[in-house]
Amino acid sequence: MSKNKKVLVAVCVLVAIAALFIGLFLAFGPKAQSGSKAITIQVMNKAQETKEYTLKTDAEYLQQAMDETKGLTYEEESGFVNTINGETADWNVDQSYWAIYVNGEYGQYGIASQPVSDGDVYLFQYTIGY
Repeated sequence: MSKNKKVLVAVCVLVAIAALFIGLFLAFGPKAQSGSKAITIQVMNKAQETKEYTLKTDAEYLQQAMDETKGLTYEEESGFVNTINGETADWNVDQSYWAIYVNGEYGQYGIASQPVSDGDVYLFQYTIGY
């Protein structure tokens, strides 16, 4: 087999694998819930002080709900929060980050892809290390 054919076969295999992963994500990934929901967003800062925000929202994803929350400020990069209410977590400085918990379970998604469901509680906890 010539070198060009090998490259073409390799590219086709990579495209097929990528399509498979996209299909699996769409089939089994997080699903958004439309309509009105009541949720709670909690922020536990470095000093372990917790501030709670309760809101009613039509947001389908957490980032949209955070944008609607009065008194809550945040900065994010690529869907992951690095600053909340003026407090920055910087892995490069002290191995800190904002951990997201959804109903007490460690979050699996960034804020842009975390679905919002009625009754959910989202906790952002300033965390150092693992």
